[in-house]
Amino acid sequence: MSNLSQEILGLQYHSGDKPLDETEIATNPFIQFEKWFKEAVKSEADKANALVLSTATKDGKPSARVVLLKGVEHESFVFYTNYDSRKGKELIENPFAAMTFFWSSIEKQVRIEGKVEKVSPSESDEYFKRRAKGSQAGAWISPQSSVIPGREMLEQKHHNFIIEHENKEIQRPLFWGGFAVIPSRIEFWQGRASRLHDRILYTFENDNWKIERLAP
Repeated sequence: MSNLSQEILGLQYHSGDKPLDETEIATNPFIQFEKWFKEAVKSEADKANALVLSTATKDGKPSARVVLLKGVEHESFVFYTNYDSRKGKELIENPFAAMTFFWSSIEKQVRIEGKVEKVSPSESDEYFKRRAKGSQAGAWISPQSSVIPGREMLEQKHHNFIIEHENKEIQRPLFWGGFAVIPSRIEFWQGRASRLHDRILYTFENDNWKIERLAP
């Protein structure tokens, strides 16, 4: 066994014992998510909206990365990206995704699975206007997920773009915008002692949310 494996096996996860009970949760998972999200913001405000986004190609090859949640609108979870990036292309050819939030400070995890749609151009425009000018420039000059010769080229393009658009409003590039994940399953996980974690699953069926408990 390698030294790294030994070190990994030596790590122990010690959880608390705060319960998640069916009698105390909201009947709508979005209300439950809002409750947990506000709790997460209090303990890790700068990371509360970070999530792992998992996508797959048409033939089922998966990939995952951390992105930032930018809204919960019309019973969907919204984030923004370059449509020509790897995740953008995968979502367009296979419009299903999974999101995973993990807030270690409060020992809570939320797993979301569902269909994906682009948000409207007007919604993407509205969000893009809120971004800092440097981030707006970055959206234009970065060929996201493409191989580049080095960082210097990227920084020079960014610098030149900022100078060219000094005192000008930067419009959203058409290859950049939002995706909305419309969930069919949302699972809430609460860490408990002895690995007997609480898992409550919401499944959308017949225009209603069904609530069930899963084994840890």
